[in-house]
Amino acid sequence: MKPADAVETIQREMTVFARRARAAAGRMHPELSLVSYTLLGHLEESHGCRATDLAAHYALDKSTVSRQVAALERAGLIERRPDAEDQRVQVLQLTQAGRRILAQVTDRRRAVFRERLADWPAEDLSRFADYLVRYNAGAGSGRPDHRHA
Repeated sequence: MKPADAVETIQREMTVFARRARAAAGRMHPELSLVSYTLLGHLEESHGCRATDLAAHYALDKSTVSRQVAALERAGLIERRPDAEDQRVQVLQLTQAGRRILAQVTDRRRAVFRERLADWPAEDLSRFADYLVRYNAGAGSGRPDHRHA
């Protein structure tokens, strides 16, 4: 396959992958979009952060993050707390309900991936994982770009 054809195939297949990921996220927890799931996951990994940090990390518009954060707050999945180092700053953190929903959706997503990849040889799985890490690391800052996913 020519490099130009390979790039076209990659682009097409990544688009299919993104569409399926969005659809799967909606089926797993209808109130939790893929963007919301991603933001919750980042809050868990980072042990909380500011909304502006989320926007910068994912290269999202601040208004997009603001809407997502407001929806997650209304759903009781995150809460704002004063920053321990600077009381003027509000840090977003998961609530117990947020942790529970995130864990449930994460478990379901992992099960779907395991099922879909069950027949793949270990070498292919390892290579695929390495390629995805390499691809995402090359996305500018090394951070994933979820604007179009």
